Amino acid sequence: MATYSSIRYNMALSSSTTGGGSLKLISTFTSDGSDATATFASGIDSTYKEYLFVFSDIHSQNDGAQFQVGFRDGSTNYDATKTTTYYDAEHNESGSGGGLAYDTGADLAQSTNFQNLTQDCGHDNDQSISGKLCLLNPSSTTFCKLFYATTNSYTSDNRNMNAFITGYCNVTAAIDGVQFKFSGGEIQGGTIKMYGVA
Repeated sequence: MATYSSIRYNMALSSSTTGGGSLKLISTFTSDGSDATATFASGIDSTYKEYLFVFSDIHSQNDGAQFQVGFRDGSTNYDATKTTTYYDAEHNESGSGGGLAYDTGADLAQSTNFQNLTQDCGHDNDQSISGKLCLLNPSSTTFCKLFYATTNSYTSDNRNMNAFITGYCNVTAAIDGVQFKFSGGEIQGGTIKMYGVA
């Protein structure tokens, strides 16, 4: 998984520096093995028009949990209203069960719930999640805040799942915080880096 995560990490950096932009590391979360959440409560402001979160080898305590994200819009809660869409491609390591599908159960419509970034994460020692999330112009007080993400995970039933998520926070207040967590259980490994895209 380490080699795979390195590939994902480099892909994330390459795609976010198209057109001559550069990444400025702002903050790093490193799991201590028993984290309820990974919270970025500062550093998101008008300095940058785009913020990139790169997560590597995020490990779930529980089998079948979803890795999720929530956004803060000036309060203390990460419950900004969201509308999103979610689809994924998957393939079982046995060679069966491949497919590409829109997942109506994983998207949101004007919801304050956390958004799923994966489905059915595995918790075996060799199972983890890697990916990236981009948040665009979070300090705008005129427009909704757009975001998009892609993740790759090793599921509890031994599938490789590549998920694609897009959406917007349907608020005009600035987004000033981002929080990641599992739908159940702790984050028990991995890192998340937050960059500003200059």
